Amino acid sequence: MVSRRIVTKLLVANRGEIAERIVRSARALGIATVAVFSDADADARFVQVADEAVRLPGTAPADTYLRADLIVAAARRTGADAVHPGYGFLSEQAGFARACADAGLVFVGPPAEAMELMGSKLAAKAIMSDAGVPVLPGATVTDSMDEGALLAAGKGIGYPILVKASAGGGGRGMRAVHEAGELVDAVAAAQRESAAAFGDGTVFLERLVEQPRHIEVQVLADAHGNVVHLFERECSIQRRHQKVIEEAPSPAVGDELRAQITGAAVAAARAVGYVNAGTVEFVLAPDGTFAFLEMNTRLQVEHPVTELVTGLDLVALQLRIAQGEPLPDEVLTARLHGHAIEARLYAEDVAAGYLPTSGRLDRFRIALRDGIRLDTGYGDGSVVSTFYDAMLAKVIAWAPTREEAARRLAEALRAAQLHGPTTNRDLLVHVLRHPEFLAGATDTGFLDRHGVATLATPGTSPATAHVHAVAAVLAGQSAAREHSPLPAGIPVGWRNVGPATQPVELVADDGTVITVAITESRAGVVATVHGTSMPLIVHAQSVDLVELEVDGHRTRCSVQRVADDATGTARVYVDSTLGATACTESARFPLPAREEIPGSLVSPMPGTVVRVDAVVGASVAVGTPLVALEAMKMEHTLRAPHTGTVSEVRVAVGDQVETGAVLVVVQAAVDEEGAVQEEQE
Repeated sequence: MVSRRIVTKLLVANRGEIAERIVRSARALGIATVAVFSDADADARFVQVADEAVRLPGTAPADTYLRADLIVAAARRTGADAVHPGYGFLSEQAGFARACADAGLVFVGPPAEAMELMGSKLAAKAIMSDAGVPVLPGATVTDSMDEGALLAAGKGIGYPILVKASAGGGGRGMRAVHEAGELVDAVAAAQRESAAAFGDGTVFLERLVEQPRHIEVQVLADAHGNVVHLFERECSIQRRHQKVIEEAPSPAVGDELRAQITGAAVAAARAVGYVNAGTVEFVLAPDGTFAFLEMNTRLQVEHPVTELVTGLDLVALQLRIAQGEPLPDEVLTARLHGHAIEARLYAEDVAAGYLPTSGRLDRFRIALRDGIRLDTGYGDGSVVSTFYDAMLAKVIAWAPTREEAARRLAEALRAAQLHGPTTNRDLLVHVLRHPEFLAGATDTGFLDRHGVATLATPGTSPATAHVHAVAAVLAGQSAAREHSPLPAGIPVGWRNVGPATQPVELVADDGTVITVAITESRAGVVATVHGTSMPLIVHAQSVDLVELEVDGHRTRCSVQRVADDATGTARVYVDSTLGATACTESARFPLPAREEIPGSLVSPMPGTVVRVDAVVGASVAVGTPLVALEAMKMEHTLRAPHTGTVSEVRVAVGDQVETGAVLVVVQAAVDEEGAVQEEQE
């Protein structure tokens, strides 16, 4: 007989949006909550949402959210009787589940034994094969493997190969290898990344299926012997093996395939004695065959799409199962209803190779329109740090049909006001509106196939940029008027010999310079952009709202100006139905520019130096790896900008660097005609 245990206070061993998400469901069940937070998260929103919070000193995950001893101590200190691990960090660590049990805490997740079986992914494959679940060939990378043994294992599997982290997921510690010469370096990089993200550097090799779909099945199991599936999710839109857009149900799965793949998922869960919520992931080949990838013994990032199409609260169900309750009838008889799509909004520069970005969110607003759900841990003024994952929010849309859900989600993202670090918003909108996506013809190579240049292009034209630039200048005039000693109604720049025109220079993020001059007179307002007059009617003008009519087209522009007193510039964000733009208003009296050192390799982001390959005096070819940075749990290799000789190395392993910091200086080699030998496209 299964014993019941009532949970009265829950410690959430996670951060950000998932911590807030868990708190919401716990509170609805009358359960008090405790958050834990690192120094970097001291002012984060999830800390304020919980009933109590306990500090974990430090910033790095290894010192905070990966410290099982500190988290168990926090639970004891606050009188919590249960721990929910969320996803990532310690969520799939059997040792953490046991530590909770040893401390008398309910672990809201599966038994440690099931986690261990699925955590050893090659052992898991053997179990799956015995249970009749199709698997892919693979091999574990052990400490005793030398280069020869590693290459032999790769040859035995056959290329292409995927190097994968044994612990955790989310695309970290994962590398695609298409030929033997790439394998050794890929394994080393994956091991470092896995150790940094999960505290475990173990990786394994697996046959890479090309042009597959990524299909996963949500399973729920209670301690009374009930195991059910809650249908499938499609997660094929990925970058760097990290899911970007997920949906339920999959447009590629019909009734027959659904019965087969969900049946395999239930068999997988039963084979390991699974209890609580979990996800069984499969690769679906173009020929319609599928194979087991792994089982995630935790809640998935994309669980909201399943909740929206079934009407179930998965976190609440996790808590009920953890208390010993059987699965309720509404789970045992769940049915699909409509379609849901989730987009992961990241702080990242897609055009620069998906580099994570960081900094203050001057404004972060996503309207909750009909059918839109927002899971986030950020708001206006929140700071995106370099220590953790770059995901800002999950924006989810539900509608009766897939096409309508895609339209709703694309429009919600387009209309969002995202001021601060660069995001992947434009990429998401383009994908959701792409004919191939709308037709359901997607696979994991979708983003690579269509290219960043097409999918990540901002949805604003030069004409829009000009209208927004004029709105920015008019809003700036309103701000100046608020601080002007002149009587109200006197135009900015007014002189007794007539109105003065003060050109304002705006620099867009792509370097484009737009010069705007506004002339006000009794005849009306005329804007001059790059010397071309733009007669306009100003229907409304304030520091944050400008409504313009140009050639009969009336546009309402929301404007936010963020002054930088250190440089004398202002960052100006403009949002309208035409799109979103951001630019910097140049200072009228600029400070002297910083001298740039020729041949500098500079950091494209804040981060921690994890490897330095550059040696002073060494000759390097263009593209040679020189430094590796770890930022937001991902490793980024920086390469020589041109052929030459390393003249300076300014960093060492462990150094924290800021954006723009000089890391290495390479004195350029020149050809016979005196030209720098740069990389050829």
